[in-house]
Amino acid sequence: MPSLPRRVDLTGEAADLLRSLTTEHGPVMFHQSGGCCDGSAPMCYPDGEFRIGSSDIHLGDLDIGLDRAVPVWMSKAQFEYWKHTHLTIDVVKGRGAGFSVEAPRGVRFLIRSRLFTDEEHAALEAAAARA
Repeated sequence: MPSLPRRVDLTGEAADLLRSLTTEHGPVMFHQSGGCCDGSAPMCYPDGEFRIGSSDIHLGDLDIGLDRAVPVWMSKAQFEYWKHTHLTIDVVKGRGAGFSVEAPRGVRFLIRSRLFTDEEHAALEAAAARA
């Protein structure tokens, strides 16, 4: 059986930054914001600092080459808008989100996206129906 398409990935630059942030803060996690203050910025927090609940969807885990992968979460409501979209977390220079741990470094995480192909979307839908 072929593997399912991943919903979320990251660039090499984002992986480098996450390794550095993990060294500084311990394990980290992402929650994809859909709110007013930071638009659609992926917010990076020390793991456990942002409370995940039943209204959140686990998009996947990012392998950054350390002992622990970085989990990525999104609210169910936001997921309904983005469920057809593959997300790639990147990092760019600029003022980031005030609550995200990369903010003091003069960089910010950014989402780059593309629509899933018809085949990818069908595979994800079929897997969801079986779950």
